Amino acid sequence: MRDSIRDTVRRYYAERARMSTSCCGPGTVSCCGPDALYTPDLLAGLPGEAAFSLGCGNPLLLADLRPGDTVLDLGSGGGLDCFLAARLVGPTGRVIGVDMTPEMVERARATAQHLGLANVEFRQGYLEDLPVEDGSVDVVISNCVINLSPDKPQVFREMYRVLRPGGRVSIADTVSRGRLPEAVRADPEAWSACIGGALDVEEYRQGLAGAGFSEVEVRSPDGQMLPVDRIPDGVVFSALITARKP
Repeated sequence: MRDSIRDTVRRYYAERARMSTSCCGPGTVSCCGPDALYTPDLLAGLPGEAAFSLGCGNPLLLADLRPGDTVLDLGSGGGLDCFLAARLVGPTGRVIGVDMTPEMVERARATAQHLGLANVEFRQGYLEDLPVEDGSVDVVISNCVINLSPDKPQVFREMYRVLRPGGRVSIADTVSRGRLPEAVRADPEAWSACIGGALDVEEYRQGLAGAGFSEVEVRSPDGQMLPVDRIPDGVVFSALITARKP
């Protein structure tokens, strides 16, 4: 099942990279609307090919990026969050994007070259086996990608491995209230749609804590505290999840 999910997800996002279909396109509101806070000011100055995203939020909202930080974007896709992060960390900082889909990596590299960003690089690889050195990153971000992994505990362990002590995590992702039905969890197409792989929000908390993270918090896409107990069982929703490596 793991290989089937991974192959389906890779094909799905390879096609999206070729089609240039983005939730930041005209008439769309998902990742660029008020819930996700990709405001026009934030996107100002970026050409159309750079404002390409398939995310479910804005992980930079709570990332607290600082000049000189090294940032790792898990599942960097077309590179939008990397390009925005590059502005915040400045020329003394560094941004690394990792994605398993060759077409996405190629697209992101071409856009970075077009933008003349010397402090951004993109690497092909799996989130479960990151091509990144131990303890080399200040901040890990991700936008609606960890839900696509068939082995989330290993992703959490890899995040912990690459972060420096005191390093921060800021993730936009889809999660569920309660465990989803097995029929949904076994459907590769549902995984590609960021539904089948959505982890129960409490399992998400426990998974990060089990990997060693502290200060795990789940917030709404606008950064406010999220009353999870008011969300009906079986609902899949977007959240901003933060944590810290002690």
